[in-house]
Amino acid sequence: MQKQMIQLPVKWIWPVAIILIFGIALLTMNLWIAPLSGFVQQTVTGFRSPAEESHAEEADSHAGHDHSAHAGHDESTSLELSPQAIQNIGLSDDTIRPIQLETYHKSITVPALIVERPGRTRIQVATPLTGVITHVHAVQGEAVEPGALLFQIRLTHEDLVKSQTEFLRTLGELDVEEREIKRLSDVTNSGAVAGKVLLERQYAKDKLAALLNAQREALRLHGLSESQVDQIAKQRRLLQDLQIFAPSMDGNSKSEMKLTDRITRPVSFQPSLDSLANAEHNGPLILQDLKVHKGQSVTSGETLCTIVDYDELFIEGMAFEQDIKQLRQASERSWNVDAIFESPGSSMQIIKDLKFAYLDNQIDLNSRTMHFYIRLPNTIMKDRRPEGNRYVEWKYLPGQRLQLRVPVEEMANQIVLPVDAVAREGAEAFVFQQNGDHFDRVPVHVKFRDQYSVVIANDGSLFPGDVVAMGGAHQMLMALKNKAGGGVDPHAGHNH
Repeated sequence: MQKQMIQLPVKWIWPVAIILIFGIALLTMNLWIAPLSGFVQQTVTGFRSPAEESHAEEADSHAGHDHSAHAGHDESTSLELSPQAIQNIGLSDDTIRPIQLETYHKSITVPALIVERPGRTRIQVATPLTGVITHVHAVQGEAVEPGALLFQIRLTHEDLVKSQTEFLRTLGELDVEEREIKRLSDVTNSGAVAGKVLLERQYAKDKLAALLNAQREALRLHGLSESQVDQIAKQRRLLQDLQIFAPSMDGNSKSEMKLTDRITRPVSFQPSLDSLANAEHNGPLILQDLKVHKGQSVTSGETLCTIVDYDELFIEGMAFEQDIKQLRQASERSWNVDAIFESPGSSMQIIKDLKFAYLDNQIDLNSRTMHFYIRLPNTIMKDRRPEGNRYVEWKYLPGQRLQLRVPVEEMANQIVLPVDAVAREGAEAFVFQQNGDHFDRVPVHVKFRDQYSVVIANDGSLFPGDVVAMGGAHQMLMALKNKAGGGVDPHAGHNH
């Protein structure tokens, strides 16, 4: 049998030939690629103009530089800042942060003043009895705790001395009657004395007991406490000295006045029973106005000192008549208020999320404003104890002026930036987004702007999570414009 040869169809001959040629070229690439590249380069060089040659050499001078760091940057809208430049325009890790959606409140700004809480901040300490100051244990400006000993007074009140004497005399007569009744009871049982005599003595005892109760109430009217009267009855001694202690800010203390035989505790800062019972009060009291000195004679009801509690204060806002409706709406919806402190030469301080206390129910006739009050918790800035005395400096003080930012409309899920994060150039507004070691200028639409914040439209120019500069936008825009304009010729104005 003869072998039959396989014949390919005519239409397959050219594709098979092309595949074979391509395969042979790949296998022999190392032999012909280098000569071919040299031939092409020589041919191109022969047809290139001198100007194109200079550009080629300039391009070749940058060979080997890594441009990957600048990939994705448009140099006309991108700015690279040195660490020193970032610090110069006030940027830091706190002011370069991601964007977050938050609730923005349109607000009004009203003037305000820090004031004391009526009936709560200030307490006057007075003596209930007439006497002479024998000891002053506190110093003006010193911090004291409730229950700390402030003054000792030697009593000279004539009516009080007389009342105490009569009280002690009645106590003695009552003791005599009780002993006589006991003796007559034994004799009457034996029949030696008639029962009528014993009955008369019992009536006399009842009269003395009634008189003693009246005299006890008279001593209390003089200002003595129940425990003090009991102590006089127990010791059978007149009350000569009176100790006055720092009162509690949140209630009447039973130990504001004590007998001299108790253990005296001068001004100190160990927790007292009163201060432990007073759970709401956290800070010390300040002895602000000391009005007496040792050896001074004082009369009943005279003020000895003034004690203030700055642990919490009020901010008194002054709203104009056209703002009253919006102010009441913010109070009804329990929206929080921001307090803004501004002082020359320092940055602005904003205290957020303060609560309404109450709104006044009248319009001031002179200023035509309605006053409202915001709670302001206070903090201690410095606590010093020189020579055993304690001095405290509070952060906020009555009389400080500030501004209140009161919300009037709520906008949820908004991009809110500080006002310094947006730069304006004509009708355009820009934000600088961090992109590697560069900041890219991003045009944005400003929906709303106030004195402190800017609301950016969530239209795709920026997204939550994008890291932007929260300040220095105007300086960065000026730097970008200077970069686009080119540097100054160092030889400008020189004639060579």
